[in-house]
Amino acid sequence: QVRLVESGGGLVQPGRSLSLSCATSGFTFSLYAMSWYRQAPGKQRELVAGIDKFGGSTNYADSVKGRFTISRDNAKNTVYLQMNGLKPEDTAVYYCHAARATVINYWGQGTQVTVSS
Repeated sequence: QVRLVESGGGLVQPGRSLSLSCATSGFTFSLYAMSWYRQAPGKQRELVAGIDKFGGSTNYADSVKGRFTISRDNAKNTVYLQMNGLKPEDTAVYYCHAARATVINYWGQGTQVTVSS
């Protein structure tokens, strides 16, 4: 059974940091590119950051470049998102996504991140 379980979300003040984790099981993690998406109320889901299966190539949405860092540990089947300098506009449900060859993809259930004073 494929599982992607996000954790680490919560309520944080602007300017502070949060670290999200996505623990996976049920598929060969090291063969999948991993990404973080987010969806704010009333908005479409958007790509936040992605990392290739080797961990050597990453990409980021312009809105988070320089503030967020995606990483992975293939030994632990886990992908991370370090979020620094959080802004109110970062408030959203954050989803973990696994993809292989664009035809196989899995989603986590999401974790809420709220940035507010």
